[in-house]
Amino acid sequence: MIAPASVLLMTLITTTGIQNASPASGSLAYTAPSVWQTRPAASSMRVAEFVVPRAAGDTEDGELIVYYFGTGAGTIDANIDRWISQMQQPDGSSTKDKARRSTRTVNGLHLTAVDADGTYVAEMRPGAAEHYNKAGFRLRAAVVETPRGPYYVKMTGPAKTVGAADAAYTAFLGSLRYVP
Repeated sequence: MIAPASVLLMTLITTTGIQNASPASGSLAYTAPSVWQTRPAASSMRVAEFVVPRAAGDTEDGELIVYYFGTGAGTIDANIDRWISQMQQPDGSSTKDKARRSTRTVNGLHLTAVDADGTYVAEMRPGAAEHYNKAGFRLRAAVVETPRGPYYVKMTGPAKTVGAADAAYTAFLGSLRYVP
């Protein structure tokens, strides 16, 4: 468990083979909520992973993952659209029409965020044919623009659990800062 107000500095893994100009040195830092538990990153593209404790009555925890892919991971709109496509509406309507999109600046960093409810149908792992099918889920995600390139913050879980973590998620985003 993370101690209250502990500050974690994310260490970046340099990726070879990126054809864009070299990104600036530095990293993204944040203050993680004390109720979120860290877990080991499942891949080198995952900078940090947290377990978001389940709300009373939910059968599973949520998760928050911070990703860094270097400078070649697509446009902000492409990433927002991909996240929106990971949520389906029970009535077949468009998630894009119901998703809430916002922008803000935090400590000099531009954030573009999305918030969507529905059935979570993302691939179980990149390129997999198998997909999740989790009704009653919520996705909150943000693209964080830094001098090194974008970071991606994605929280998913049962809608009640994600809703109960709203204040912690907002505080987490508010703590983001770039350390040269």
